[in-house]
Amino acid sequence: MNASISSHPRAAPPILSPPAPILIAENLTKQIKGRTIVDSVSFRLQPGEVFGFLGPNGAGKTTTIRMLVGLIRPTAGRVQICGHDIERELESALRCVGCIVETPDLYRFMTGRENLEHFARMLGGIDPDEIDRVGSLVALSHRLHDRVRTYSLGMRQRLGIAQALLGRPRVLILDEPANGLDPAGIREMRELLRTLAHDEQIAVFVSSHLLAEVEMMCDRVAIIHRGAILTTGTIAGLVIASHETELVVDRIDLAVSIVTAIGVEHRTDHDRLFLRISEADIPPIIDRLVTAGVRIFRVAPRAKSLEELFLELTGVESSIE
Repeated sequence: MNASISSHPRAAPPILSPPAPILIAENLTKQIKGRTIVDSVSFRLQPGEVFGFLGPNGAGKTTTIRMLVGLIRPTAGRVQICGHDIERELESALRCVGCIVETPDLYRFMTGRENLEHFARMLGGIDPDEIDRVGSLVALSHRLHDRVRTYSLGMRQRLGIAQALLGRPRVLILDEPANGLDPAGIREMRELLRTLAHDEQIAVFVSSHLLAEVEMMCDRVAIIHRGAILTTGTIAGLVIASHETELVVDRIDLAVSIVTAIGVEHRTDHDRLFLRISEADIPPIIDRLVTAGVRIFRVAPRAKSLEELFLELTGVESSIE
């Protein structure tokens, strides 16, 4: 007897749709005394990601955060958290949010546990076991019985985050959480926030000016300048998009005139020429330069750091021509 093989086609795997955003900000605008502080800012936060919100001083970061959590009303635009419009359903929306704007509000004469218990009473409906859970999440279980005045700055920051986690928020919003910390404290903060996002599936929103740290910590970033979003994307995507080819040459002025005539986006640094070109365009451009008498000593790909991209986009120390 011949063995038979089923001819029925195998069912295709289901197409999984991306999770719904936990927080949606659409066209947020804030005007004060006729001056636009925040101008049509939009972004979305997904569960399980660390989202960096970057900008120089006065860019509108803190004003945006205050609109996100209902501390000030936007002139235009809307915020939706866990499906709740923050203007119409403020209480329901804020149940999904843990937030620290500026410094944590702590009583230094109390112990860490007493601070958490006090905050839990204000929230209401918090199970006593939550104190131990959040203490463990921020690696403070061994110090909860000590008075907060004996804590380091990093420990106080972590205790503030523990307070923000008591209501089991879906979104954690932090304004400069690593401000003033030493390198060890900054690393602890980075590891904590990534753990909260990836293990607890919390959307973590971090406003910061520590660009190198943001590059290591965040999954996506938005860069804001003068109240407007300049770019939003993954760290990897933004770095790839800013990829350059570096050429070290002997006749930089001649080389610049040639690539300018071709219409290649470029910048210079002494005898180095940085080109925004695809890999396929490198050989013909090199051929043009060599034919014109430009000697080329080195050709190398170069990806910009987030700090360099930030400085370029915000118009600081940028020489892109």
